[in-house]
Parts: sequence; structure tokens; C-alpha cells
Amino acid sequence: MSLWKRIRQRKRASMAGALIFLLGTGFGMIQLLSKIHGAAQASERSEKFEPLFVRQGDRIVVPELSPMRTQLTVQMVAAHEMARALNVPATVEADPERTANILPPVTGKVLELKVHLGDHVTKGQVLVVLSSGDFAQASADVTKSQDARQLSKRALERARKVAAAGGSATRDVEQAESNDMQASDEVQRAVERIQAIGGSARIGTRAPLLTLVAPMSGYVTALSIAAGAFVTDATVSVMTIANLDSIWFTANVPENSLSFVAKGQPVRITLPAYPEQVFDGTVAFVGAVLEPDTRSDKVRIAFENRQGRFKPNMFANASFTIPKARRTSVPNSALLMSNDSTTVLVEVQPWTFVRRTIELGEEEGNSVFVRTGLKAGERIIVKGGVLLN
Repeated sequence: MSLWKRIRQRKRASMAGALIFLLGTGFGMIQLLSKIHGAAQASERSEKFEPLFVRQGDRIVVPELSPMRTQLTVQMVAAHEMARALNVPATVEADPERTANILPPVTGKVLELKVHLGDHVTKGQVLVVLSSGDFAQASADVTKSQDARQLSKRALERARKVAAAGGSATRDVEQAESNDMQASDEVQRAVERIQAIGGSARIGTRAPLLTLVAPMSGYVTALSIAAGAFVTDATVSVMTIANLDSIWFTANVPENSLSFVAKGQPVRITLPAYPEQVFDGTVAFVGAVLEPDTRSDKVRIAFENRQGRFKPNMFANASFTIPKARRTSVPNSALLMSNDSTTVLVEVQPWTFVRRTIELGEEEGNSVFVRTGLKAGERIIVKGGVLLN
């Protein structure tokens, strides 16, 4: 090869090496610049980083760039016109004004039991015949007082005749009048005692017997004695008579629903015994005292029962129609528990929330009515609030 050719090859090799060097150097610069730019972007992002939410006193602020905003749903509280029925359990009860507990006025032995449990009795019908020492004593007191009164009357008549003939002093007449007055008072006392006992002596018997009679017509709904038994406690009822021509449906209304029930309000009654029928009535009265155990009040509805279809202790359901009213409601998902209270997160400024305690009413589907704590038009978190809880 000629010298000239060797020189040209060396120049070409040198130029190729220089070109390769320049290309490698440029690529390295590009990588370096890319790293510098990435670091700058990372630094910029770190400077713009914001927390998910910030607490400022009692307020919770969700920053503009917080991804939490995509997890929260804020809606306006709406008010709805609601007309619904309040359904509560009820039972059939005998009217207390038509129910009589038969108490023996004295102790003694049951000689005859004239009725049985479930029997229908009429007013004045004999229920029980008792042999009682106390009643015998009361009857004897009447007899003795009446006999003493007859004796005092004859003595007074004699004293007056003798005084008219001039044979006795005025003092004797006055004493006879006093004795007769005392005897009369004793008769009155003995008669009132026998009347208070409520019995009458059978004529022609050595030992008078006490008969207990029905004070009203009705059914024997309770019986606690038998023939031959001894009645040792005059304060314990031996039987109960209930007139079931009119009965009560007693509904147990919860305390938080009492404001919806009032005297004279229409109510519909259904019973498991008559599943295909509905009975319409009105509230007779609302109880004045709340039941401490169940926190409910007894609301009574009077019904005619001359056919005897309703029997005491039957189960029933009472449905009260509640008038339409505008009431606020919130979804169940908006409710948050805070200790023993129920709260919601209310938006006071855009994406700024305050926890507020509310009082709940009745549930309906997936919503619940709010008694106090919220107004229609306010905005609350209805979904995702637990993330800020």
C-alpha cells in the first residue's frame, strides 16, 4: 500500500473515533440533563404535597389537592312530606269499669260454690255460700240489739204511764228515754255492720250462712276457691267477674312516638285471630304514667264486644295514622357514632366540615328522620365520612 493511502486510512480512523467520542459524550449529557429535570420535578412535587385533611380546632378541612375529595360525597339535607302509620303491639283487656273482684267480707268455710270458671252470671246471682263465725256474730248482734230495743221501748212506755198516774219521778222517765235511744243506736250499728258485710241470714237455720252474690252480669274470668276450702284472708279476691260487652285494646306506644298519638285519634286494629279483618276505632285515652321498664305508654281503644269475639289477653296490632308533616331525613350512611351520641359532618364552608350531634327519629328504608340538629338546605357528608371520623 502506498504511503498516501495509509495516511488517508489513519485520518478516517481518527475522524470515526472522534465522532464516536462525541456521540457518547452527547448521550451522557442527555442522561444527566434528564436526571436533573426529574429531580427538579420531584422537588416541585414535594413542595406541593398536602395532607389528606387538616384539623383546625373543631373544623376538618379537606385541601384542594387531597385525594380524599374523591372519596367523599356531600349532599344537601332535604325535607319530605311524610304520611305514615305508627304500628305498635296491643292486647285485649277487660274494661276495669266493668270488672269486679269478689272479696269475702269475712273469713270462713266455703260450703257451696255455685259457679265455675268461664260461667256467665247475672246480677244478683248467688256465687258462694260461706259459713262464718264473724258473720254469725254480726247476725247475733242484730238480733240482740233488736230485742234490747223492744225491751227499752216497753220500759219507756211503762215509765210514761206511771209518771202520768203520779207514781214515778221525772228522772225515771228520762232514764227510760235514754236507754231506748241507746238501744235504737245499737240496732242501727248492728244493721249497718251486717249491710257492710253484704250478706243476709237464711231464715230457719241455727247458724246463719253468708251468701256472696254477683254485683254485675258478666263472665267468671278468675276463680281461686273450691267447695270445702277455708277463706282465711278477707283481702284476697276469690273470683273475678268481667262484663265483656265492651273491651279495651291496650296499645304500648314507645316514648319517642307519643307525640303522634292523642285522644280521639282514629286507629285501625288487626288481630292474628281474624287475619282478614280490620277493625276501626278511636283512642279513648292516653295513659298519664310511662312504664319505667319498657319506656312506653298505654294507649287504650274502647270497642263494643257484644258478640264476644274479642277475648282478654288476645294479641293485636294497633296502627295509628300520623298526619303529613315536613321532616328532614338523612341516609344511614351519613351517621357517625361519637361516644353515646349520633353525629354527622356538616359543611360550613366549601370542603370544611364540623361535627354536629343530632337526635334521630324513625327509620324508613335506608334513611332515618332527624328530630333535632339539622335543617333542610344544609350540606352534609353522606358517604365516606367515616374516613374523617
